[in-house]
Amino acid sequence: MSGKFAVDLTGCVAIVTGGTRGLGRVIATAMASAGCKVAICGRNEPESLPEGVSFHAADIRDPDQAKGFVDAVVSEHGRLDFLINNAGGSPQAKAATASPRFFDSIVKLNLSAPMYMAQAAYAHMQAVGGGSIVNIASVSGIRPSPDTAAYGAAKAGLLNLTQSLAQEWGPDNIRVNAVILGLMATETTEATYGDDAAQAKIGQSIPLQRLGRGEDVAGAVLWLCSDMAAWVSGSRVNVDGGGERPYFLEVLKGA
Repeated sequence: MSGKFAVDLTGCVAIVTGGTRGLGRVIATAMASAGCKVAICGRNEPESLPEGVSFHAADIRDPDQAKGFVDAVVSEHGRLDFLINNAGGSPQAKAATASPRFFDSIVKLNLSAPMYMAQAAYAHMQAVGGGSIVNIASVSGIRPSPDTAAYGAAKAGLLNLTQSLAQEWGPDNIRVNAVILGLMATETTEATYGDDAAQAKIGQSIPLQRLGRGEDVAGAVLWLCSDMAAWVSGSRVNVDGGGERPYFLEVLKGA
């Protein structure tokens, strides 16, 4: 994978939240292949880990655990260069009936936890002369998100947080960017988009004619962490295959 992306991050240390499975695992694997020492976290350790990736038990929705996780990584490796705030997600829930507890839990995972991790990482990145933070966002944060309203609101907040931190921490050479994901194929693709036929039809509605894959996200993350993006901060990088086709065009076509 490092050959595919041709990015060399040898000697650097990265944290990827939500890196035990799905897109996070692909990102963690790509960063390790590029030469990084990579730490991931979760409540349950996976059965296997890619080479160069270590696991730490932590619930990053708790600010103390988030800080403890970051400090442990720095204690082990001596530095921290990259933070990829990937952990997130939400089940569907009607806004009219979603409980306060549900809303709070979704916002905590998708917005509060990235803030806790960034705060914990700040001093360590400052100590080594800078770093790169990449927040994994979603199209749900830039367009209506029916049935996942709390998730959409949290991701919109994450985009604003990205730009605010980029402004505050730029003088410390800490770059903060967001990757806005479109429709992605993951371990739960069938539950989200239906069977293979339905997924293919959805893919055809995207200009590049397919759902996104983990390596699409990993490539954007590696670029944002590399020197090739040394003057990129506060940006929103859309990884969405060209975007979702406006529905009114399909209505007109049908008419």
